[in-house]
Amino acid sequence: MQKYKDILLNRKDAAIQLVDVIPMQKLKEQQWYIVAMSKGGLELAYHLRGRYKNPIDILFSEAITAPNNPECEIARVSETEEIVIHEDLVSSFDIQLDYIYGEAHRKHEEGILSNIYQFRKGKPFESMRDKVVLLIDEGSETGTKFMTALKTVLAQSPKAVYIAVPVIPTDVLEVLEHFVDNLFFLYDIDDYVETPLYYKKLEPVTDETIEKILEDKDIDAI
Repeated sequence: MQKYKDILLNRKDAAIQLVDVIPMQKLKEQQWYIVAMSKGGLELAYHLRGRYKNPIDILFSEAITAPNNPECEIARVSETEEIVIHEDLVSSFDIQLDYIYGEAHRKHEEGILSNIYQFRKGKPFESMRDKVVLLIDEGSETGTKFMTALKTVLAQSPKAVYIAVPVIPTDVLEVLEHFVDNLFFLYDIDDYVETPLYYKKLEPVTDETIEKILEDKDIDAI
């Protein structure tokens, strides 16, 4: 764990390093559609794109947690209402599917729709049909956000799907590789703890920053 502590300075530093492992000329020429998994992932995507004009968006999703443990994520729902379930956890805790689907609907109505109206002015997630898609995030503890995004995007028949992530658990990497055309990363970590541990500075991303990125404005001026 100590080996990788503070291995990255911040999201901008992570983006600069990712540029060396991503075929940026191909990203530009094929107009890859960059989709972030989180607010932090959106800032990372902004720095990665740099001067290029590739479209950037964020796929909103919400965690569904165990009935008696708000820290235990058992499933996740995306804004298109695709659901990914941790089958082993659900089975271990004997959680009913009715609970998961009910929570998914509630999280969609109360959380996701609010984000869509605030940050996209009510515009739904654009179809990825026939597009080359790059899913991106600043890290991944369990891979659930990426799996939810993959289920959402693959259902829309994209031309190709890639993942970019600076740090990722080794076991999650091995799972995700089976579902994408390629996966670009800097460090795969066996004893992954939590994403902030691997960044020296990981500031919260403000709503103003999110709005500026989605409106294609310069966030460095904030």
